[in-house]
Amino acid sequence: MTDQKDDIVLSIRGMCKSFGRNRVLDHINMDVRRGTVMGLMGENGAGKSTMMKCLFGTYQKDEGTIFLDGKEVNFSGPKDALENGVAMVHQELNQCLERSVTDNLFLGRYPVKGGVVDEGKMKKQAAELFRGLGMTVNLTQPMRNMSVSQRQMCEIAKAISYNAKLIVLDEPSSSLTVREVRKLFDMMNMLRNKGISMIYISHKMDEIFEICDDVSVMRDGDMVMTKPVKDTNMNELIAAMVGRSLDNRFPKVDNVPGEVALSIQGLSTKFNPHLHDITFDVRKGEIFGLYGLVGAGRTELLETIFGVRTRAAGRVYFNGRLMNFNSAREAIDHGFALITEERKANGLFLKGDLTFNTTIGYTDHYKQGAALSDAKMIRATSKEIKTMHTKCMGPDDLISALSGGNQQKVIFGRWLERSPDVFMMDEPTRGIDVGAKYEIYELIIQMAKAGKTVIVVSSEMPEILGITNRIGVMSNGYLSGIVNTKDTTQDELLRLSAKYL
Repeated sequence: MTDQKDDIVLSIRGMCKSFGRNRVLDHINMDVRRGTVMGLMGENGAGKSTMMKCLFGTYQKDEGTIFLDGKEVNFSGPKDALENGVAMVHQELNQCLERSVTDNLFLGRYPVKGGVVDEGKMKKQAAELFRGLGMTVNLTQPMRNMSVSQRQMCEIAKAISYNAKLIVLDEPSSSLTVREVRKLFDMMNMLRNKGISMIYISHKMDEIFEICDDVSVMRDGDMVMTKPVKDTNMNELIAAMVGRSLDNRFPKVDNVPGEVALSIQGLSTKFNPHLHDITFDVRKGEIFGLYGLVGAGRTELLETIFGVRTRAAGRVYFNGRLMNFNSAREAIDHGFALITEERKANGLFLKGDLTFNTTIGYTDHYKQGAALSDAKMIRATSKEIKTMHTKCMGPDDLISALSGGNQQKVIFGRWLERSPDVFMMDEPTRGIDVGAKYEIYELIIQMAKAGKTVIVVSSEMPEILGITNRIGVMSNGYLSGIVNTKDTTQDELLRLSAKYL
């Protein structure tokens, strides 16, 4: 009879980590069974990333032990972990985009023959690896030419090439289409059948129930729950994550839309991806959703309205006035706001503090004579911290020290300082935990009740159905239909999203 301990590939016992007086991990215990997928959930700031960094040796733990295949390990860094069979595929892929697939696969360990890199051996091993995984890949193409899902698959292949026993997948589906998520899950099932274990970090409940065998939940540095997935449910997971029961995933959408405020007429663009004759109206106090597959043109539509993409044809009217903006500055000056999808890439100043990030969009408002007033800026930041319930020590905290949900709240606060009339949001809750999502949903509804015109882009179908009044569905650059949220179904949204494919 096999000892149950032999079934455990990774065991973490009593892991602790503090930064100054702030204890981030408090005697964490976790076991990952061989050939299974362990879901790891928790709000941003719960300690998931810190635990993984301690596992990989990026941080040195203060207390505790880590066992791999029953032997105690202490990795000096990610490379040491990788060479011992523990790999991680990060949410934001860190690859050499100008180099080929093969180069990225062997980076840091090129086979050498006669003092030079053995290109033939590299290509042969790479081809055998991808063939074994059932993947067809052009090994000579630069990584830049590949989709996010293809690049992710290559990173998983790299982990397997190190004979990984355990692969950590950090929010792997956040940038993938429904079809690409299916391919990812197919590969994960193949790896599981080969006896490889995985830790799957995700905020998406539906994925946890579909792909995971077990699930662990962290809250405030504690491991508060570990169960087989079949023995739990969505409500129990949410309660474990936030420390309270959320009877409804979404607040009540009780805004009352008024007259037409924003009118988009025949909007088209020249450059890929093209927009084709987009026409729709949004009312004052309405939450208008935009749904569609990745690449359908949702982001491009918002950016064209906002003046950062060039129109080929069409007009934008607000309250009956022509608003064909040629720059983001024009849009902002006329009361338009845009929260971008990639907050770290183009929404935040990561080396700045909360005060800088909150007030940078409205500096004229904080002047005392000809100079900026520190007191006014700190006062405004403190007000937004209170309004948004942002978890931080104060206005002088570095923005990079905040969790994703709290960073998003700072971006909301920055725009609220300008009191915009039209608020456009591109994936506003991407990578944010369930508790912070609920707070942002409440904020969106309050904006609509205050008479703001709100457009929300989301790839999450439950979200788009949970917080909107109407939904416009995009497909391949076309607006394929507009539906009333309360009267539609997931099937109808999927059918419309595939209409022009």
